[in-house]
Amino acid sequence: MSDQIRPFRIEIPPAELDDLHHRLGTARWPAQLPGVGWTRGVPLDHLVELADHWRTGYDWREQEARLNRYPQFVTEIDRQRIHFLHVRSDRPDATPLLITHGFPSSVAEFLQLIEPLVDPSDGPAFHVVAPSLPGYAFSTPLSATGWTMGRTARAWVELMRRLGYERYGVHGGDIGGGVSGLVAGLDAAHVTGVHVVTDPLTAANVATFMPGLADRLDEKDPVDKLILARMTEFRTDGSGYLAIQNSRPQTIGYGLVDSPLLQLAWITEKFQAWTDLPIDRDQLLTTVSLYWFTGSGASAAHTLYEQAHSSDWGAPPAVPQGFAVFGADETVRRLVPAPPGAHWTEFDRGGHFPAMEAPIELAADLQSFFGPLR
Repeated sequence: MSDQIRPFRIEIPPAELDDLHHRLGTARWPAQLPGVGWTRGVPLDHLVELADHWRTGYDWREQEARLNRYPQFVTEIDRQRIHFLHVRSDRPDATPLLITHGFPSSVAEFLQLIEPLVDPSDGPAFHVVAPSLPGYAFSTPLSATGWTMGRTARAWVELMRRLGYERYGVHGGDIGGGVSGLVAGLDAAHVTGVHVVTDPLTAANVATFMPGLADRLDEKDPVDKLILARMTEFRTDGSGYLAIQNSRPQTIGYGLVDSPLLQLAWITEKFQAWTDLPIDRDQLLTTVSLYWFTGSGASAAHTLYEQAHSSDWGAPPAVPQGFAVFGADETVRRLVPAPPGAHWTEFDRGGHFPAMEAPIELAADLQSFFGPLR
């Protein structure tokens, strides 16, 4: 295995853009029952408008250039191609920070977060390392089965070693939060702290996988009652996307890599359900485009399958921990296992993707948490 780190630049061939536009222009559309809104999936009129903008109004080359403004690299770790952004600050006192996205996302999630971290007007600065998870975007194709969060965390430790960072912080949300916690558990000698973002719906969704938690909640308590209601809603109405990827990733993968409409709807539904503040539709389409051009809808589904069938959870973090809750309410404190003395910040607005919804607030919280840590 080579330790070589090679520069990388995104250059989607014109023929692939032409193919995408052709597929969108000749798409077959299902009928929709009247009056169902979002209750059965993405409404027809919403997806028609979004697909038309993707075909005729969205400028991939502009977004490609936007991504290419940041230095990008690829390397091979554990026989897997790993793509990452590596944006160094001009500040000599900058702290290395490893940030990891989740599902259904990509490094494009961080486009509004990088500058406030690398070149802040005030406060601590960071050198940002933002990898694409194995099986996502340009960290494809998957080299083998077994790419769980634990295996990814071990790859991230190796990546930071190759980059020569002796001390670094880790941050993430969703899958990225789990990976970040595992990195902190694996590499406590080098990790200064771990910072995780969440929101009430995500916290409740994750709680459905915690054995025995529901039995410990009291339906007579108004906060517990709300938690139980959200858990039930996720199990009965919100987890279908996960159930099929956790069980039949290959089957859904055929549609995700062959139909841009399915890939668009698959991600759009989650952005609509999990966000609180508006996200620019071109931002959404950049993430969808990265999945489409790299065929990573299928490989990302396989990594979700791997995690669902894994018991590789690693050791708990033994470093300072920080939590930022967006759209906060009383439920999150009861669901997130924050240790005593952990950094805890609550924001009234925001949701599952705070790097896109509230990048300035998130950057400030990262500065507040990591600033004193060395």
